[in-house]
Amino acid sequence: MSTWAYSAINAQGIELKGEIEAPDVTAAREQLRSRGLMASALQQTGATATTTEKSASAGTFAKKIKPKSLQIFSRQFATMIEAGISVVGALVVLEEQTEDKALCDVIEQIRIDVESGMLLSESIAKHPKVFNRLYIALVETGEAAGILDQVLDRVAYQIEKETAIKRRVKGAMLYPTIVLTFASIVLAGMLMFLVPIFTKIFSQLNGDLPTLTAKVVGASNVLRGYWFIIFPVVIASIVGFRKWKSTESGRQVWDRIKLRLPMKIGDTTRKITLARFSRTLSTLVAAGVDIIRALEITAATSGNYVVEQSLLQVREKVHEGIPISQPLSEDPAFPAMVGHMVKVGEETGELDKMLGKVADFYEDEVDTAIQTLTSIIEPVMMICVGLVVGVIIISMYLPMFKMLSLVK
Repeated sequence: MSTWAYSAINAQGIELKGEIEAPDVTAAREQLRSRGLMASALQQTGATATTTEKSASAGTFAKKIKPKSLQIFSRQFATMIEAGISVVGALVVLEEQTEDKALCDVIEQIRIDVESGMLLSESIAKHPKVFNRLYIALVETGEAAGILDQVLDRVAYQIEKETAIKRRVKGAMLYPTIVLTFASIVLAGMLMFLVPIFTKIFSQLNGDLPTLTAKVVGASNVLRGYWFIIFPVVIASIVGFRKWKSTESGRQVWDRIKLRLPMKIGDTTRKITLARFSRTLSTLVAAGVDIIRALEITAATSGNYVVEQSLLQVREKVHEGIPISQPLSEDPAFPAMVGHMVKVGEETGELDKMLGKVADFYEDEVDTAIQTLTSIIEPVMMICVGLVVGVIIISMYLPMFKMLSLVK
């Protein structure tokens, strides 16, 4: 696909210049015509879409854009639009003051597209790795309804809430991860370096080792003899598990497993998913997005395959004319409270507010659940680590009780 430099006139008689991508000159003219522009000059620049995409991939997406940067961008964008600054003018200011280099490159590309006559929603849709379907749908709705500043503010609020939940979850998992990693290192170190010292002493005494000691010594011999196989296998298993989760079939299985994990882990995962679902659907409904499309987008961004499939089934029933509260109440993936609150929202005409209250409730529940989960996991992990280390130490000291008889 080639890149074409054009000069065109819009409905107000203003001449615009820019670049578009099209396979030939006829397609380029048709593309401009669909935007309400009449081409006065078209010239092929010689650049291809492949080259452009490689350039964007090398520059724009070399570094992942942080949610915090995207939140600040959306909030500042909303403030400037509300103040009466044009979209292009706001993008120029944001391009100059944005500290995130990767995001700055994206803003520059969006500004160029908008200056050439492209809609803001069409421009950001060209960057799916930066702006998800929720973001694009809200901007598209805001442009159509003339409330772009309001939807951008809602997007910023949505990102803020999702980031807060992720931060809580990561904070809760940090301590167990550190303890598990440290315990694994200590265990490997004891088996490889400490146990062999005792093994030499026992072998010199020519006595029979207790069963527990013999098993620990055997584990030590295996680890020391085949560490070059065991360590790569463990690392490969972890990497393979992560890649398996990223596949579609792996995601489906793992998402089901996560909801059934013991020690309140599955319950916490369900609450996180419900908080995200209700917050996303509330944001879309409040912005005026059609309920059918809102359910489709919410399903795609729910973060769990089980809830995603349930929402798609709810969407099909709503498409048939059934109120949204009925299939939600009948689906086991959603608690009864969700269906009741949605029903009240439908009857009062304040569905977005009721969904917002559901989101607030589950976000508070997530906080409580994470605290409970942390209080359960911490002592369990300490006990497990203590048992492992204790077993090794006891197994090394058991033969000491036989030492006197062995020496005699």
